[in-house]
Formats: sequence, C-alpha cells, structure tokens
Amino acid sequence: MSTAAVWIFWLSVAFLFYAYGGFALLVGLVGLVQRRGVRKLPITPSVTLIIAAYNEENVIAERLDNALAMDYPRDRFQILVASDGSTDATDDIVASYASKGVLLLSLPRRGKIRTLNAAVARASGKILVFSDANIMCRADTLRELVANFADPSVGGVAGHTTYTLDPASESSGYGERLYWRYDTWLKKLESQTGSIVSAHGGLYAIRRVLFRPVVDGAVTDDFAISTAVIAHGYRLVFEPNALATEVAVPEAKREFRRRVRLMTRGLRGVFLRRRLLNPRKYGFYSVVLASHKLARRLVPVSLAILSVASVAAWSHGPLYQAVVLAQVFFYGMASVGFLLRRSRMGRLRLLYIPFYYCMANVACSVAWVHALRGRRIEVWQPQRQSLRP
Repeated sequence: MSTAAVWIFWLSVAFLFYAYGGFALLVGLVGLVQRRGVRKLPITPSVTLIIAAYNEENVIAERLDNALAMDYPRDRFQILVASDGSTDATDDIVASYASKGVLLLSLPRRGKIRTLNAAVARASGKILVFSDANIMCRADTLRELVANFADPSVGGVAGHTTYTLDPASESSGYGERLYWRYDTWLKKLESQTGSIVSAHGGLYAIRRVLFRPVVDGAVTDDFAISTAVIAHGYRLVFEPNALATEVAVPEAKREFRRRVRLMTRGLRGVFLRRRLLNPRKYGFYSVVLASHKLARRLVPVSLAILSVASVAAWSHGPLYQAVVLAQVFFYGMASVGFLLRRSRMGRLRLLYIPFYYCMANVACSVAWVHALRGRRIEVWQPQRQSLRP
C-alpha cells in the first residue's frame, strides 16, 4: 500500500505542476515557435455594444456615460442595453438616454443567454461587442478592439479587464485580483499560439456573421459565444491595449456564490463545445481548452488525493513528511485567512493567497457536484458593483 501511495503521490504532484506551471510553460514554448501575431489597422466598421443588465440602477447611468464617451464614430456605433426583466429603475434610466441614441430592449426575465440572443437579433453592427454593466472602458478601448478585425483570420477579440478594490473589500478581493493577473498573463501567452481559450465576459467582440444563438441557457455566455469563433475556424485573440476596469467582488460569500455559478455553467459549456477537444481538427487549441478548462477544474480532486497519498507515504522519508507538514501549514493559513478576511491582517499575502485558493477550489468542487447532478443555473444575479464609492 505504501509503495502504491508513493506512485499516487508523484502522479498527483505531476498533475498539479502541469495544471499551474507546466501548461503555462508549454504554451509559452509553443508561442515562441509559432509567434502568431495579428495584422492590426485603424479601421472603423459598424459596431454594436451590447450591455446585458439585470437590476443595475446603481451603475447603468455611469456605464452609458462611459460608452458615449468612446472615441468612435457615432454614426457607426450602436449602444444597446438588454434588460433581463429588471425590477428596479434600470429600464427608466436607460430610456432617458434614448435621445442620445441608446436603444433599450426590455425583456421578461429569461436568463442572460436568452437575453443576449434577443439583443443580437436587434443589433445592426458588423462587429458585436459584449460588455457588462459595471465595466468602465478607456476612450480608445473600442478602437483597440476593432483594429484586430483588419486581420481576416481573427473572428473574436477579448479585452483586457483589470480589477480595482473596494476600500472595504474583504481579503478575497485581493485574491481575485491576483488570480486575474495570472489569467491575463496566461491569455497573452495563449494568444501567441493562435487563440486564447475563451473571452472574459466583461468585454469582448466577435464578427456578427459568426454569432449563433446559444440554445442551452445554462452555460456560461462568454465561453459559449466566444468559442463559436474557434468552431468556425477563426482566431480568438487577446488585445492588451483594450483596457477596461471593474471592481472585484468585495465579499467572500458573494465571490464564492459567483464562482460556483460560473464554474457550474462553465463545465456545461465545455460539454457544449466538446468537439473543440479534437486536436486533429483544432490543433493546439484543443490542448489549451483541455488544460485550461478541464485540468484546472480537476485540481480539487488531485489535492485531495495528494493529501491522502502523502500521509500514506509518511514512512518513506522526510520528503513526504515535509509535504504533509507543508499542507497542514498551508491549510492552516487558509483557515486563519478566512477568519481574518475582514481585517487588515487578512490582507497579508501569507493569508489571503491560501484563503482565496482554497475557497476557489471548494467552489469548483461544488460546481462539479452540480454539473454531475445535472443542475441547471439559467438566471443570473450580478455580484459586482460600480466603481463609484
């Protein structure tokens, strides 16, 4: 048993190394060999900015003012807000912008996917830009996104979303910001190999002709819509200069619920796009998809196996004993981080990194349970907030 435990231990270590470091190294090496750049030009095709909203009265005016300040020809720029059965003042606020050319599509509550499907049907632009209601963009962000479409091989472009922190944020907000910095770095590497795995829902664009209505309302909208670009044989690239900002979720409880919802829907999304896992047809992108969206989602299983195997291999020497003690220390720091998440001390990296890491993996485990049980999450409740204090 102890010999088997050693083998299982090292297999778990190898898997965890690949999920976090090995995959990034592989993507970096492939990117160095392929160096697939994008031919960008200052073009101005017709664009429709689609903002899905549900009870966004606190942020929607700020978002529309931000959109109207974009440095893009107004006669080639349509702003469309699709309200998913909002019960607050969202619709009234959006309607007050009608004189400025903002179109309101007021719909019954049906979920984000169906809301976006309906919005695209009303869109007039050749380029569809999807954005959240709490995202704030730089004036040149739209031009930076669109310039990539001068390259005929590009079908979709993901913007560069950065995160600010609410002054009263719990330490989980610091963990989220750090996570997205890592994810952004990974997207830069992926883009050089040809395509990134998928777009971030805060800001991305695709060619109108590549959009297909998403039938399953229980998948992640940004993943389902942006990966359709890959399915049609086009590239999905990352534009680091298309800057947008949003506030990290300030409360750990809300961030946990958000991650469970997104990962549950995301796992269904991978099943929806399972044919993209065929490397014979989609090449290295299939490796990117399997590694980014499946291997990383299996980390909780590997962590649990590692814990058991390292204890079982205790008698094999100080290395295994050190790993056991390191896990005890790490999970202990995570527990302390959880208890101190609302304090200044909880913002120490020694505490918030283990805390956020463990919280994210517990959320992933819950998402797997939901997905395997066939649970469908179709409606959405925004967990983020405005940049205003």
